[in-house]
Amino acid sequence: MHITEVVYYTDPLCCWSWGMETAIKKLQATFDATVRWRYCMCGLIPDWKHFSDPVNSVQRPAQMGPVWMHAQAVSGASFDTTLWFKDPPSSSYPACIAVKCVELQNISYVPSFIELLRTACMTNGINIARTEALVSVGELLTLSVDTFDIELFRQDLIGQRARDAFRKDLEEVRIKQIDRYPSLLVRKADNSQVLFSGYRSYDELSNIFRSEYKDRLTQVPPSPYNT
Repeated sequence: MHITEVVYYTDPLCCWSWGMETAIKKLQATFDATVRWRYCMCGLIPDWKHFSDPVNSVQRPAQMGPVWMHAQAVSGASFDTTLWFKDPPSSSYPACIAVKCVELQNISYVPSFIELLRTACMTNGINIARTEALVSVGELLTLSVDTFDIELFRQDLIGQRARDAFRKDLEEVRIKQIDRYPSLLVRKADNSQVLFSGYRSYDELSNIFRSEYKDRLTQVPPSPYNT
């Protein structure tokens, strides 16, 4: 049965999503171009007063560094773990809102923007909770997407409509009880679906996607690597 949509539940500050970035890009290039990908922002860190990750024993910024080191060791992705000591992001909400600003212009711009965001943050150690950092990433996007309107992006960063779009994402996450990131919800033409959570290699993702062309509703066991 043909896969029609993949909903990617993620967050710009999700280290396991960055670890899976190359695999996701390869997966998108490998499978049918008619499959629609939608990125749902999960709001991983509202602020540090309201964030707690008991699985990884994280309650304050400095404790996030070892989690990133672990993600680097498992995935091979590049991380600047010193960010959490030098200039830790106070929240992932500003970056989530920035993603929705981009999506409001064109959903197809989102994967490139998120990759640029995570490169800035996780590889280059830039605090993407800061407005100036988000604008800089938006300016980088204009170099590869000449139809991206940076001035509209600036307006939406401080406007209401991107915040409203982000609130809808948060509500979807709450209703569907998505509590581990990254998570992928794969929908098929017969309306059956499968949800799987946590970091996966490309081979694992590819095998799951291939099996979903012939299997019905399934629950894939969770990966131990998630946020």
